[in-house]
Amino acid sequence: MSLKVIDAELLQKGFLAAAKGLEAKKEWINELNVFPVPDGDTGTNMTMTIMAAAKEVAAIQAPTMESLAKAISSGSLRGARGNSGVILSQLFRGFTKEIKNVEVIDVTTLANAFVRASETAYKAVMKPKEGTILTVARGMSEKAVELVPQTDDVLEFAGKVIEYGDYVLSQTPEMLPVLKQAGVVDSGGQGLMQVMKGAFDGLSGKAVDVSVEPSVRPSAEAGTVGVSGSSELETADIRFGYCTEFIINVEKHYDENTEREFKSYLESIGDSIVVVSDDDVVKVHVHTNDPGLAIQKALTYGSLSRMKIDNMREEHEERLIQNAEKAAAEQKAQDAAKAAEAEAADSEEPRKPYGFIAVSVGDGLGEIFRGIGADYLIEGGQTMNPSTEDVLTAIDKVHADTIYILPNNKNIILAAEQAKYLVEDKTVIVVPSKTVPQGITALINFVPDLDPEENLKTMVEEMNRVQTGQITYAVRNTMIDNMEIHEGDIMGIGDRGMLAVGTDITQTALDTLKAMVNEESELVSIYYGKDVTKADAETLSEKAQEEFPELEIELHEGGQPIYYYLISAE
Repeated sequence: MSLKVIDAELLQKGFLAAAKGLEAKKEWINELNVFPVPDGDTGTNMTMTIMAAAKEVAAIQAPTMESLAKAISSGSLRGARGNSGVILSQLFRGFTKEIKNVEVIDVTTLANAFVRASETAYKAVMKPKEGTILTVARGMSEKAVELVPQTDDVLEFAGKVIEYGDYVLSQTPEMLPVLKQAGVVDSGGQGLMQVMKGAFDGLSGKAVDVSVEPSVRPSAEAGTVGVSGSSELETADIRFGYCTEFIINVEKHYDENTEREFKSYLESIGDSIVVVSDDDVVKVHVHTNDPGLAIQKALTYGSLSRMKIDNMREEHEERLIQNAEKAAAEQKAQDAAKAAEAEAADSEEPRKPYGFIAVSVGDGLGEIFRGIGADYLIEGGQTMNPSTEDVLTAIDKVHADTIYILPNNKNIILAAEQAKYLVEDKTVIVVPSKTVPQGITALINFVPDLDPEENLKTMVEEMNRVQTGQITYAVRNTMIDNMEIHEGDIMGIGDRGMLAVGTDITQTALDTLKAMVNEESELVSIYYGKDVTKADAETLSEKAQEEFPELEIELHEGGQPIYYYLISAE
């Protein structure tokens, strides 16, 4: 069978086949997780991301390239879950930007789309790591460019690109030692290859199931803005004093070359640069000592709106004594939380200055977050990463001008950042908390009198003093950090790797704590999960106090699933 071009109808079939192909292999992909924990979720996250787009695609009756591009980009953007899902959505976003204005796709267009997909995904990640889905995507894009002069047959072309993608995937353990030690390839890269192979089956006429329940709502507008840059807001030293933000309503020529030139100019006058472009709207964030220079340059492309300039060096009153300050902040947060529902119910009421969203699972942890000021809890975490749409819904429900999001999981930060750039009527700040204890510490250290940038800096500094250990069980045999692990073993996982392995929950938790505590440690907090009795938790707390009599030990009911204990030392 020879195929010279892909029309809109065939692209629709190919994309739906890709979604079903990934869905069929999601559990297998989940099992490729490096850590043999019972919540390996790469396959689930990628599947839920592509299925969100597939429902939009399936709802289109008479597809065109433009309508398909809009549905794929918007659906995956809002449905993105976890780092792998967000990266997949960015691959789709770049791919669709290349094909949306053509009537049919030939090998040249396909190669260009692969290149743009890879470039867009790399831009979306603050610190790209090789040996991941990004490497696999880039490898296929480079192969695609190489193959263009060799064939005009789309199927022959795609087959060779997929073959090379499999090869790059097989090499990921050589790029990331942790993959090699665990004996697995990158799970995100494997997921991408399932997408490619599913699409190939659909394009080649293979009898595949492409039935997807259509979305009941129309696709989002094409003006939806996604991530094309990353914001590094947590700088310790303020080199540039003014946080400058605005939106350019493009009225003159503005293409990728123009964007590169604009970014280069901003880099010459500042840092912490984010330039998010979509059609005729460009959102800009830069720290600079002369906001006027950024504004003057932007005016050469069009009119400006939503301008905001904050002086990050502005002096503030000294904080109160720590204990008194924390007590006051907690009381104010509690009062704000009680008033939040009433304020949100009446849209005529003025917004409060600040609001807080925390990702959490477990009744006990939820009560803790509400008690220290969280206005809205997103149910999720290790066992279920919320989507960009979930985060947007939460933002909509918090009636505040500035909203802080605490992802409390490294796999949720990208989705929160993606949601941030879709919001225009509120200032959204993502605090990059990677664990629940980090999130709790960050929220406790919020100071109402500080401006948003200073608060972010303080919250990040304080949460980075927290070490976290998570106690769970292994779902397969493996070797990590030179520790031999067997299915059913109890594991203590720290911020940077494996801390302890054993067969007894209490002893492994104690061994984990021993690996965490150092001479600077003062406070240990233990949050016990729903599968641990209060008596067992108290036993652990007592043993920890015996082992470390100089430390303050606090015990809390967390109620979290999967993880017997979450332990923090600070």
